[in-house]
Amino acid sequence: MTVVDEARAAAGLLTIVPVGRRAIPDGSEGGAALWFPLVGSLVGVVAAAAYGLGEALLGSFYGAALALTVSAILSGALHHDGLADTADGLGVRGDLTRRLAAMRDSGIGAYGALALVAYTLLATAALARLSPPDAAGALVCGHALGRWAALAQLTFVAPARADGLGAAFSAEPLAFAIGSAVAVAVTLVAGGVLAGLCAVAGAAIAAAATALLAHRAVGGRTGDTLGAAVLVTELVVYSVLAAYLVT
Repeated sequence: MTVVDEARAAAGLLTIVPVGRRAIPDGSEGGAALWFPLVGSLVGVVAAAAYGLGEALLGSFYGAALALTVSAILSGALHHDGLADTADGLGVRGDLTRRLAAMRDSGIGAYGALALVAYTLLATAALARLSPPDAAGALVCGHALGRWAALAQLTFVAPARADGLGAAFSAEPLAFAIGSAVAVAVTLVAGGVLAGLCAVAGAAIAAAATALLAHRAVGGRTGDTLGAAVLVTELVVYSVLAAYLVT
């Protein structure tokens, strides 16, 4: 498959943006993960623009809420669905089969709803503490590193089952290395060197924790655990930057 096909596959998965009339060839998923951090960065830029508009109209809290709303819409709420389903699966008492079944249920249970509310409140509060330029930069950093966390899980955690997004997409070590370089570079530019390094460190811990949780709790990665990794890492990045930059 061509590089363009792989980039289109990544954009088609991670956003609702039309990727062209020509059908994406089968097999493009194999190399699409390489593009996750870059696609995330572009979503972050749009979210940052929404933050700027909202902050100018009604202040920082409104700007943060608007940015997160725009990001969720642009991503088709894909990651939010994954976070909710993962939380519901972790809340099930039983074996792996019951957890995976709960994660595939299209409804959202109490744990899933709580996870979504917690993410929204905590992320909005963290972004609202930052100055407008820092908040805009944090959104770009969080989106790039959040998708990098999904790339890491695709590289180092085996699929929990043979079907679904967790099995359809994968990543090789070289793709992970290139994607990591892109994510770090974007973060250092958008967040500044010292703050960016703190954000990268926080993202690495979040990515490792969510990958380990996916392996131990449900036997591997699924599309839902990938989505959960994205939003958990985003939240950690926003929180780290708020703690570092706000004196």
